[in-house]
Amino acid sequence: MIRMLWRFALLVLAAALFAWLADRPGTVAVTWLGRQYEMKLFVAVAIAIVLMLALSFLWSLLRRLLRSPAAAREFLRFRKHRKAYESLSKGIVAAGAGDAQSAARHAAIAANVLADEPLVNVLAAQAAQLKGDRDSVKRIFETMAKDPETELMGLRGLFSEARQAGDLVAALQHAEKALARNPRLPWASTAVLQVQAARKLWLPAAHTLEQQGRSGLLPRDEAARKRAALITAEALSAEDESRDRALDLALDALRLDPALVPAASVAARCHIANGAARKAQKILRATWALSPHPDLAELMARSVTGDGPEARFERVRDLTGTSSESLEGACALAKAALAARRLDVARAALAPHIAERPQARACALMGNIEDAEGDKGKAREWFARAIHAPRDPMWVSDGVASPRWMPLSPVTGEIVPAEWKVPFDMLPADPGEAPDPGETAEAVPAITVRSAEKDAGKEPSRALPFDRPPDDPGIEGPERIDG
Repeated sequence: MIRMLWRFALLVLAAALFAWLADRPGTVAVTWLGRQYEMKLFVAVAIAIVLMLALSFLWSLLRRLLRSPAAAREFLRFRKHRKAYESLSKGIVAAGAGDAQSAARHAAIAANVLADEPLVNVLAAQAAQLKGDRDSVKRIFETMAKDPETELMGLRGLFSEARQAGDLVAALQHAEKALARNPRLPWASTAVLQVQAARKLWLPAAHTLEQQGRSGLLPRDEAARKRAALITAEALSAEDESRDRALDLALDALRLDPALVPAASVAARCHIANGAARKAQKILRATWALSPHPDLAELMARSVTGDGPEARFERVRDLTGTSSESLEGACALAKAALAARRLDVARAALAPHIAERPQARACALMGNIEDAEGDKGKAREWFARAIHAPRDPMWVSDGVASPRWMPLSPVTGEIVPAEWKVPFDMLPADPGEAPDPGETAEAVPAITVRSAEKDAGKEPSRALPFDRPPDDPGIEGPERIDG
């Protein structure tokens, strides 16, 4: 539209010019080679304009003729690039369909023309992956990693290849290099975290989680909870070598997650070993209020060395309270009362929890109470009920139950801290249905966890107050559980 307006304006100006000249007649005389030529001004202007247009047309034609070889080359180059891009498009479609031969053929055609096109390397890598040619895939990704435009893509490909090959060191190097280029790169941050967790680099992994929380890749509360689990794993690893370092790490973990039982256990054991019983008891009370656990009650009972069962019972009763509304508190109080020969207190603590399908530990404690009172018949009855009773809670991560706490999922290797709960495959049946004892024995087999001492034919050594309980992670992974 604007061009049409410009053309119309030029026509108007030309008409106005010729009208102005027509109203002002005159002659133009030109002397050339001894001869004089005269013509009207109007004709002279018209001839001048025609000559200018003719010269412009001749110059344009001459330029076109002079540039025709280059134009022909440009046209041929355009055709080649168009065919190359068509091959590239067909190759990507073939790679997506899993046709390795077609993808490789189209990649070769496109590479002959589009040498600087990043998608050509991507297509060639996909074709090599479909063929299973790992050497070619690695070589292509290395080439891409040297180009600033495709460096991150090449590093991601090299990371994937190294991880598939089981080379965690090389995988970590590639991911860290990509993360240095772009700290907000989700795959690089996740990859670094996965490799660090797989190599049990707990503190570096916790630092990576902190960066994810700051950059918004992970919710802050989730990042804090996972960081606490990793710091606790480091504290457990350092407990045997440096108690002070383990204590500092455990306290850091509790600041991030006050309900983390393994962190509270490490901190309490370290305080007890240092003779700071009150500090240990303060930590145990705070964590028990958020997450009751048998290990906390056991540590509270043995927080002061050298005293007897009565003093231990008083400390556990102070921790759990006299009502013992929760099953964890009732079992802990009953166990301490049984050791102190307070059988009436133990029975009263368990009474609210044995009316309907009590858990195995409650049945076992009732059997011990009846045995201590001398009623062998009732004791055998309770022990028999314990065999078919609903299972006790264990540490569960991604559906896998273990007697040890785990910071990582044994299924995926992700950071999924274990939770203290009844495993899904051991949940009690509907209370309205009374299962047959024989069927129950087959449906819910007993859980057996054998120690190395028992397998060797030795009697298991009695645990000292400061020994690790069986639910410490030890970071070796879950034990096998029958059933």
